[in-house]
Amino acid sequence: MIRIAAAGDVHFDRNSAGRLRKYLKLLEGRADVLLLAGDLTQTGHSAEGEVLASDLYDCPIPVVAVLGNHDYHLDHESYICESLKNAGVHVLEKENLQLSLQGCTVGIVGLKGFGGGFVGASGSDFGEPEMKAFIRHTKGHAKVLREHLEALNTDYKIVLMHYSPIEDTLHGEKREIYPFLGSYLLGEAIDAVGADIVFHGHAHRGVERGETPGGVPVRNVAQHVIRHVFNIYTLNKEGIVTHSSLAPHGTSA
Repeated sequence: MIRIAAAGDVHFDRNSAGRLRKYLKLLEGRADVLLLAGDLTQTGHSAEGEVLASDLYDCPIPVVAVLGNHDYHLDHESYICESLKNAGVHVLEKENLQLSLQGCTVGIVGLKGFGGGFVGASGSDFGEPEMKAFIRHTKGHAKVLREHLEALNTDYKIVLMHYSPIEDTLHGEKREIYPFLGSYLLGEAIDAVGADIVFHGHAHRGVERGETPGGVPVRNVAQHVIRHVFNIYTLNKEGIVTHSSLAPHGTSA
């Protein structure tokens, strides 16, 4: 059994110092790992990454993060990653990480993901170069996701991304923007290999719970959805046993 604290879309800016720090101390003994599902910063400025890194520096449990679209806005993503890594955070982009937690081996595949839409309402790599580049970018993420899941030989397999692999967790968002919130290609990659759970963010007006067509649980942990600083999920091989929340939600939009 492992306990996973998760949140997405914390959107740190230069005035966010201390917003997470006091809650991180509460994770000790309550969670085994903290997952952050992208949009770590508000505008993608390196200074925002430094503020978040300072908050995360003394986290008592391992922290694993992926970047989101906000984190790429100013082309400072490498500086944001450097600050977080210097604070001990595992920042994944098309990579996997293996941890030993509670006597179990846990493999985490982390990537941003991308959009494109879902079955019956998706883009294709046909036509203008811009459209082909858009969809091929997502196909590349899906290919890497599948390869890294296949490479893992761990007790648990977890996927951490920013964009959604399914429609279910997008309900509440305008359907017109679904293609910019995720892609079914990511879900297909997960179902082709299997995973124990998927965490994503990005869809602020979506819902928390869904599953892939193959039955893999998916959780949208954007703070705007979970309405708390973190949710804590207890997971065993029979599935998600329960989840609890930690502290009131307090993010900026």
